[in-house]
Amino acid sequence: MGLRLLHLNLHGLFRSHDLELGRDADTGGQTLYVLELIKGLASRPEVEQVDLVTRLIHDRRVSADYAQPIERIASDSNILRFSFGPKRYLRKELLWPYLDDLADQLVSYLQKETVLPDWIHAHYADAGYVGSLVSRRLGIPLVFTAHSLGREKQRRLLAGGVDHVQIEQTYSISKRIDAEELALAHSSLVITSTAQEANQQYSRYDSFSPNQAEVVPPGVDSTRFHSVQIEKEYSQINELVAPFLREPSLPPLLAISRAVRRKNIPALVEAYGRSSILRQRNNLVLILGCREDPRQLEKQQREVLQQVFDLVDRYDLYGRVAYPKYHRRDQIPAIYRWAAHKKGLFVNPALTEPFGLTLLEAAASGLPIVATDDGGPRDILSRCENGLLTDVTDLDSLQDALEQAGSQVKKWKSWRDNGIEAVSRHFSWDAHVCNYLALMQQHLEVMPAKPSLICETKTFNLQISKLLLLDLDSTLEASQEEDLVSFSKKLDFLQKQNQTAIGIISGRSIKVARHRYAQLHLPKPNVWITRAGTEIYYGSNDSVDQFWESYISIDWNRNDIKKNLLDLDQQLNLQDQSQQGPFKVSYILKESRANVLSLVQKRLRQKCQAACAHLRCHWFLDVVPLRASRTEAIRHIALCWGLPLQNVMVIASQQGDAELVRGLTSTVIPAEHDSCLETFRSQQRVFFSSRSHAKSVFDGLTHYRFLPTR
Repeated sequence: MGLRLLHLNLHGLFRSHDLELGRDADTGGQTLYVLELIKGLASRPEVEQVDLVTRLIHDRRVSADYAQPIERIASDSNILRFSFGPKRYLRKELLWPYLDDLADQLVSYLQKETVLPDWIHAHYADAGYVGSLVSRRLGIPLVFTAHSLGREKQRRLLAGGVDHVQIEQTYSISKRIDAEELALAHSSLVITSTAQEANQQYSRYDSFSPNQAEVVPPGVDSTRFHSVQIEKEYSQINELVAPFLREPSLPPLLAISRAVRRKNIPALVEAYGRSSILRQRNNLVLILGCREDPRQLEKQQREVLQQVFDLVDRYDLYGRVAYPKYHRRDQIPAIYRWAAHKKGLFVNPALTEPFGLTLLEAAASGLPIVATDDGGPRDILSRCENGLLTDVTDLDSLQDALEQAGSQVKKWKSWRDNGIEAVSRHFSWDAHVCNYLALMQQHLEVMPAKPSLICETKTFNLQISKLLLLDLDSTLEASQEEDLVSFSKKLDFLQKQNQTAIGIISGRSIKVARHRYAQLHLPKPNVWITRAGTEIYYGSNDSVDQFWESYISIDWNRNDIKKNLLDLDQQLNLQDQSQQGPFKVSYILKESRANVLSLVQKRLRQKCQAACAHLRCHWFLDVVPLRASRTEAIRHIALCWGLPLQNVMVIASQQGDAELVRGLTSTVIPAEHDSCLETFRSQQRVFFSSRSHAKSVFDGLTHYRFLPTR
């Protein structure tokens, strides 16, 4: 059998044809790269199947193409669209609350496949988060490409004067960075397009190891981007830009990008406007996506475009700057060749450019370059020797580079020839795909098999169709005695007549949990999840689930955890021995402070510990193995028993219970609950009861139809 590959590219508008590049900040170079990579892989004889997972969108503002559950790319390649979150199109920063739903759906989908993928390749932080969960549960190796990194974006924004609060509100930057850390912790391989990405950007992450990274330079489609002059296509491009220009014959300074801050287009306009040399010698042509209806543009796009319009007005650049409202994607290669025909330059003034696909397209088309002195351009120009790098944050430096690059005819011709030859040698799609596959197969050969959450056999012979999980430490212990009497009868009925298993969740040890539960005089549970999700027991059996224990124990070192957190004794106290466990180190906070959790998480990553911390009820902090949590224990049981997660009902009431709410489980939130759970009111499969404790469970059983209707 050949290789079976699965790619995750969750945001943006993704389809197999007519990509709407530049429509918004989420539909740009990454989208094009992923599509071209999949097409290249699908054409290879060693690849049997390559699919891409993205988001299903029902929104009359976008094409109906994005509402197709399956779209064929090639005979052995498909786009698989899954619905998660609202039906409408959302920018990537708003998808975070719904990613657990997709992970649950994807695990369920892959379980039904006869053969699992050889690896999952996640593109960007959101896909990295989902890929980590799926890789963890099914034992599929994970490959990660960030395309751009949150820490680098945060650094650039802070340097540009944007404050922390605004960055967090606009970009959900902390969620993005946490997702990148999680993806790096689970990745067997990290693919970067430049060495600078690995050495300077990924290296800022605690979970990154240089041994993970491999540089695979991006590829360009030589059938579309080439330097062969096609005279008849120039008339179309002239029609596109001529209405803006007094002297359309002048060599153009061409920029092609999305209208977003990172691309730094206003700086290019200002550098041009300040230079009498450039205004006399060149036109400025800006291809900034399509804006048929400016009202539908995102706020950031409108702001960037308004900056451009204001600068054109300030420097009186009318007749010198072209910024057409609309262009077709199939015109882009012709625009490059048109600019090269007129002896122009391609300009990339982006604040950060980890990739640089437009640079390769321009070089292949015979168009020399002036670009930002950053990762992708730096690597590309070191091989192509077809232009200049400059500090784009310094307007004088940018202006000087533009004036210098266009001043020598002989230099322009050598740059043109160098770029065409170097792209053909180093940056073809054939070379990219071959390098990619060779690296993957090489890593697969030496990669140890990952453990999977799927059990070989079901633990019970019982015919179980549903699972009700109750929190012993809050829901049950807080219930009134008279409520527990009627609750006991209801649970007994569910077990005996309704094929519903009863499970108990507790942070305590199994011995203490069983003793306390016996005092409530409720039916015997079928399963116990104890010690913060690190131990699972079945029925009255005193033996822990060995499969689960073996799975979570990988790279766990309890003594190192305690040692590495020892100097935080001014903020943390170890709880007494009865609260500890083989896979659980428990602390109590000396003061209830929100930043303690992030501080502990950072310390664990810095010390390369395969562990994570959970804060519950604002005071109690547990450090457990990276693969362990209550929600992962629930999914382990569901996989073993063959239960759909929709048939698993959980109760969430305390701070720290958010992990139970995310995903496809059916969640009940009692009337008395921590205020942090209010954020889940708009989320599907979350039911807020008007009653508390055991009575809220009654309401949930009715709402989710766990009880038979009469």
